[in-house]
Amino acid sequence: MQYYTVSLTQYQRLPTREVKIGDLLLGNFHPIRIQTMTTTDTMDTEATVAQCIRCIEAGAELVRITAPSIKEAENLLQIKKALRQRGYHTPLVADIHFTPNAAEVAARIVEKVRINPGNYVDKKKFQLKEYSDAEYQAEIERIRERFVPLIRICKEYGTAMRIGTNHGSLSDRIMSRYGDTPMGMVESAMEFLRIARDENYHQIVLSMKASNPQVMVQAYRLLVKTMMEEFGECYPLHLGVTEAGDGEDGRIKSAMGIGTLLEDGIGDTIRVSLTEEPEFEIPVCQDIVKRYADRASHKPIPPIERLAYSPFQYQRRTTQAIGRIGGKQVPVVVADFSEEPLTREKLADIGYRYDAVSDKWHVSDTAADFVYVGNRYIDFPLPGSLQVICDAPAYVHAPDPRRYVPLFTWTTWLQGIDTPSPYLNLIAVDTLNTTDAEWEALLNSLNDTTVLCIYSQNRHTMPAVRQKINDLMLRGVTVPVILCAESFQRNIDDQLIQFAIDTGALLLDGMGDGIWLKNHPDLVNHLKVSGRTYLEVHSHAQFLNNTAFSILQASRTRISKTEYISCPSCGRTLFDLQETTSRIRAATHHLKGVKIAVMGCIVNGPGEMADADFGYVGSGPGKITLYKGKEVVKRNIPAEIAVEALIDLIKENGMWVDPPRQPAASTPA
Repeated sequence: MQYYTVSLTQYQRLPTREVKIGDLLLGNFHPIRIQTMTTTDTMDTEATVAQCIRCIEAGAELVRITAPSIKEAENLLQIKKALRQRGYHTPLVADIHFTPNAAEVAARIVEKVRINPGNYVDKKKFQLKEYSDAEYQAEIERIRERFVPLIRICKEYGTAMRIGTNHGSLSDRIMSRYGDTPMGMVESAMEFLRIARDENYHQIVLSMKASNPQVMVQAYRLLVKTMMEEFGECYPLHLGVTEAGDGEDGRIKSAMGIGTLLEDGIGDTIRVSLTEEPEFEIPVCQDIVKRYADRASHKPIPPIERLAYSPFQYQRRTTQAIGRIGGKQVPVVVADFSEEPLTREKLADIGYRYDAVSDKWHVSDTAADFVYVGNRYIDFPLPGSLQVICDAPAYVHAPDPRRYVPLFTWTTWLQGIDTPSPYLNLIAVDTLNTTDAEWEALLNSLNDTTVLCIYSQNRHTMPAVRQKINDLMLRGVTVPVILCAESFQRNIDDQLIQFAIDTGALLLDGMGDGIWLKNHPDLVNHLKVSGRTYLEVHSHAQFLNNTAFSILQASRTRISKTEYISCPSCGRTLFDLQETTSRIRAATHHLKGVKIAVMGCIVNGPGEMADADFGYVGSGPGKITLYKGKEVVKRNIPAEIAVEALIDLIKENGMWVDPPRQPAASTPA
């Protein structure tokens, strides 16, 4: 099966050209390289050198530095000299936007330059124009004239180049012909790549970054397909989700987008863009990459001979609605309490808080839909929206057969020993230990009460589950599927990454009517990542519930909270991005479904507004410009009052609600 990767079931790296960046080799089956970007002012040589050193010592194999003008590009020489004098020879990458002259200076100094094809030659005006073929070709020739000098400098100095497309900064020309689409992103890069190939220059890496993992994944797949069809070969790929944010949400969104592609063997270098210090990005990159160090040892998975869905565009798998699962309903969340007793108080960890004074349950937007209790029952009245899953042998004695749902294994379901529910039955299926004959028999036994809970003990977990769901689709079986994942990792970073990839990659392709995560209750209460506490929970159940809803949010399949599109900061940033993002999050985190972008400067700001309801963008030192979508609504607001001005803007547009009052958890006297 040759669509956009070597194999969808047997882990193999996609063959790519080899690119030399200083002494570092990239692509052509070399290890997946890890990189980051500095956040200091490039003109502050000592601060930039110190931050580069911290990143290198953390494990960065490339370090990118912004060069927005010629003066910053020239200062890269001083930064490089200082690093070399201190014994650091890690390749440096100049990040260029808008300024070809700066790129031409930087290409003579550092080992690699990154250009954005959306704004390297073009100046974005958000204007749509109909181009004839002749006019379009004339625009390409204009690009060629401005781009070829950089190519020739790179050839002369042995400098590599990244052609890095951003979803939010496509040129008006591309937008006019292709729209703000993955295909537009691909064509934006291909215009520049074709010119480079005409000049016999091949030291090129490409990227297709977006803040939306769905768009990002589709664009990379289309790029690989396009290169293979047009050139018969692929150039190395730099993977990343841009403006991913911070904390667990930033890690989940990044792991989902990057990991979905790495699972299929696509990707030669990665950068995790977090709104944190750049050295904190490196451990997350390392945790993602190490998953693929020994992937060849997994048990063989039956090949996918034909895809039942398009990997280049999102369409949710068609399923029948059974109760609250499947059909057009949002994916459900199952909370697992199989290994600890469930009390009224513990329901607060999964979104249900009881108020004894009013004798009412307060249900949050991130409240689980089902709770699994193993072979036990609940001995107190439950909130009306919560159903209980129990083991099939216990179901016959359930106090309320409508509120309780039996869970069968695929073997006990086929044996018919336990009594099924007339309403809803869950069947757990392990892809690793299910024979073809058992799978066939199971499919023949399904009815309009059954939902499959598919998981895999295979080391190559996600593709094993994908193979089964693809088979359901080919057969026209519309039974809903809950995606199940269990983690035995002792590190919370590893758990977040595993869950985000094993379930999120499937959700991005439209598979999954629910998500069920499980770990083990002996985790510490204060969960740490990258050496700092970023998430405090009362129980592993709360951690799993938060993670499940974050995965659904990142995949855009169930929106339950505010979404933040936040850039990782760099030397162009015009205000304290981390502190400001925290202030905005604290003031707006209750605005379910509202997308707020926080951008450090004008480079990516206006473009990324396309996927946000509101934008907060640095426009000068200490000055902020506010956007509604792509439209500027307030300019040059002092940073000291800009957060309040953003809240006022949200209110003016009717999208503000007051934060809910949090009742104290209590029990009846």
